[in-house]
Amino acid sequence: MEKFLREKKDVALTGNFTKWYDKTSRENRMEELVGYAKKIAVLVQPGAVILEAAPGPGYVAIELAKMGYSVTGMDLSADFIEICKANAARERATVDFVQGNVSSMPFDENKFDFLFCSAAFKNFHDPASALREMYRVLKPGGKGLILDMNKDTTAATRKAAVDKMNLGFFNRLFMAFSFAFILRDGAYRKSDFEAMLAASPFEKWNIEESGISLYVYLYK
Repeated sequence: MEKFLREKKDVALTGNFTKWYDKTSRENRMEELVGYAKKIAVLVQPGAVILEAAPGPGYVAIELAKMGYSVTGMDLSADFIEICKANAARERATVDFVQGNVSSMPFDENKFDFLFCSAAFKNFHDPASALREMYRVLKPGGKGLILDMNKDTTAATRKAAVDKMNLGFFNRLFMAFSFAFILRDGAYRKSDFEAMLAASPFEKWNIEESGISLYVYLYK
């Protein structure tokens, strides 16, 4: 389904799904999301200017802002942007959440020290343009991290990922089905990322496999 949708155009998530995603993230994934923020903090200098592309409900961006970084979050979905702003206000965190498409970002070149994109790259209609834009907005010497599902994931690693989420019965069934079919259908293999990056402006990168995920490190 995701693979079919991205072939047509970039699709912004809306309505009840964004509310469900926000609630599920807040109730079941906060430890994981805070962990992403801590991982990013190890990779950047104090005072770094950070962009989270496609932040969903914005929890990673919010955690980074609470650590003292200058953070921008950009999402195609107007509904997610409103949720992000509400979440940031509740946490008293200052994040500049803006609407925009990763394939044509509304930012000057050489603006960010670090770029983070989690669980969204597989949805992009034009991944080649997305990579070119990521390169453009990063400062010289800047870094990026794309974190997304590995298409070559196994049944065992998918089950382990669902187990970590501490979900209720029906959400557990939904996530297991999504990992096995919906999300995996649109996911890329390590070799796919290698081919895309070889055709991109990035000359240096590193890809690590962990559980159901690929960690794609970018260096400008």
